[in-house]
Amino acid sequence: MTRREAGAAAGAVLVLLAAAGCTTAAGPGGGAPTVTSAPASPSASGNSHGWSSQRLKGAIAKHTGVTRTAKPNVLNGLVGAVFTRNADGDHFCTASVVDSAGLNLIVTAAHCVWDPKLGQRSDLVFIPGYRNGDTPSGVWPLVAVTVDNGWKDHADPDVDVAFAVVQAQNGQQVQQVLGANKLGVNRGYQLPVRITGYPGSSDVPITCSNNTTEQSPNQVRIDCPDYTGGTSGSPWVTDFDPNTRTGTVVGVIGGYQQGGDSPDTSYSSYFGDRVQALYDRATQ
Repeated sequence: MTRREAGAAAGAVLVLLAAAGCTTAAGPGGGAPTVTSAPASPSASGNSHGWSSQRLKGAIAKHTGVTRTAKPNVLNGLVGAVFTRNADGDHFCTASVVDSAGLNLIVTAAHCVWDPKLGQRSDLVFIPGYRNGDTPSGVWPLVAVTVDNGWKDHADPDVDVAFAVVQAQNGQQVQQVLGANKLGVNRGYQLPVRITGYPGSSDVPITCSNNTTEQSPNQVRIDCPDYTGGTSGSPWVTDFDPNTRTGTVVGVIGGYQQGGDSPDTSYSSYFGDRVQALYDRATQ
């Protein structure tokens, strides 16, 4: 049973570690500044928020491979659940805001938003920061979806990635409200990342940090427990910088076995030239 199928069976209808309460958000698209609150000034010693690089690495290592409830901070607020129509239904996938010139782009897995046999899934909404029925940052309808032709034609797992434009709300684009992570391509296979997503059986997100490894030239894997159905599309964020409050998305749960047939090991299509081309099409 694939990650996507597990989400359906559960009732679905269809970078790092932020240091001790330090909250974030944040681009390649050349858009407006994406920081939602001014970062604290570094101390005289060069530490940010009192955390040296060595202390930050130690904190990350302590929590490597441990899944826990994601705190409601700004970085996790860039991640949201994907629903059909509104928050009254079931959430079946995860997405996150990614930097773009239009300030209106999210990234997720292609299998969440496009069925090669049926085409684009309709009536989908992105609800960032969703918790226990609350929609603190609004409900953002998906209005345009971009997937690779390899996915459209034959569900190529090497391009199980999608970018979607979301509709402005109250005169503002989603990135203006929340900030955005950068897009990272051709970063290699071994990176420390943080993954945050929404299991279909839970109304709060989970998060886990670990190092990625190469599954194949076009696939990357990570070991983090309890990433069940609904977490497809969860962003893999690296290079979290507490000074600039930015991270870089280098993967999303998907790809091989549509994310994996075990909740303890997840996969992503490798973010290389094809993902860059896909991003370029989505932001034209």
